[in-house]
Amino acid sequence: MDSLTQITLGAAVGEVVLGRKVGNKAMLWGAIAGTFPDLDVVANVSSDEISALAFHRAITHSILFATAAPLGLGWLVHRLYLKREERGKFRYDLTKVWLGLLAIVVLGSIGMPISVFNTLKIGLSVSLTMISLVIIVYARERWRKRAGPAENASTREWAWLFFWAILTHPLLDCCTTYGTQLFQPFWDYRVAFNNVSVVDPLYTFPFLICVIIASRITREHPRRRLFNWLGIGLSSAYMLFTFYNKHQVDKVFENSLTEQHIPYQRYSTYPTIFNNLLWQGLAEGDTAYYHGVYSILDSEPKVESFTIIPKHHELLAPYRDDRVTEILEWFSNGYYSLSDEPAIGLQFNDLRFGSIDQTFDESTDYIFSFRLVPDEEGKLEAFQHRARGKAAGNVVSDLWERMKGN
Repeated sequence: MDSLTQITLGAAVGEVVLGRKVGNKAMLWGAIAGTFPDLDVVANVSSDEISALAFHRAITHSILFATAAPLGLGWLVHRLYLKREERGKFRYDLTKVWLGLLAIVVLGSIGMPISVFNTLKIGLSVSLTMISLVIIVYARERWRKRAGPAENASTREWAWLFFWAILTHPLLDCCTTYGTQLFQPFWDYRVAFNNVSVVDPLYTFPFLICVIIASRITREHPRRRLFNWLGIGLSSAYMLFTFYNKHQVDKVFENSLTEQHIPYQRYSTYPTIFNNLLWQGLAEGDTAYYHGVYSILDSEPKVESFTIIPKHHELLAPYRDDRVTEILEWFSNGYYSLSDEPAIGLQFNDLRFGSIDQTFDESTDYIFSFRLVPDEEGKLEAFQHRARGKAAGNVVSDLWERMKGN
């Protein structure tokens, strides 16, 4: 999910764990912990694009990270709120926890298809970014002169807050199409339930409003907990609806494929961006994929027609053993097509994310695609290709119109 959603969820979890004891500090650290897993995006500037793709939602989104990182972070934050004479030289504490985070990220990434050099660069950049957030809050607390035992909790309590705030992040991400490597470094399987969009305002905004209201109420007042739990309840109820909605949409796609006599080996459905009303589905045949769109507001529960997208997987035959090919096929879960045009070259299209106008008329319409360029040694290099087809200017209005049904 998007960063705002994860911050909101982390803050709400922090309030549940320690809000009554430390007040808004629980929300603050819960929000920070809720962003920690997504700091793996700094790999985009410290490595090549394909390594960053493999690393995103990997070790920092794993159960291992959610279990190990809170041990050091809980100890560090507990020491932050001690009196200065009890705390000692805090910079040494920061260094110890930073080295611990570095070790988790690097050791947890050893088995991934990333070079040792890139693994070290990513590990350094990610762990330094994490510890920098702690330093910013430390500086804020010293400036406000609020660090002290009056609003402190034990190391175990702080660790418990970090555990739940970090763990709920990848669990929520598992609901999206992108998927999450929850079991790294032991298994690179991407858990993806495909029941909610990576950005869904109906999940986020009611939740956010409740958390903001709760933060403005004193920690002793029962209404603070009421509003916080109201936000958690509303968001959880909506998430349950999305699972039910996906189940109903799956049945619509199955029936439509059968009625139109389309032979397929497997299929999957995905919500479109910003909503849970408009869905797209992909069915895999022998030589092509069948793409359809359905809104739960359509007059009839069926997919009117399917767009045929040729696979052209044979274009990857010369690069079958290439690292780039391995990562892209794994990432897309096999739902991809290839195109080869003079102006663009070889293009890898991840079909799970659709196209900007859902027609696939132009190769530049695909939302998530990579240009594949052989280097001097014949090895592929991948560069993400941004969608910018003719329909790009009307994508929001077209999405809204189709969402309302036909």
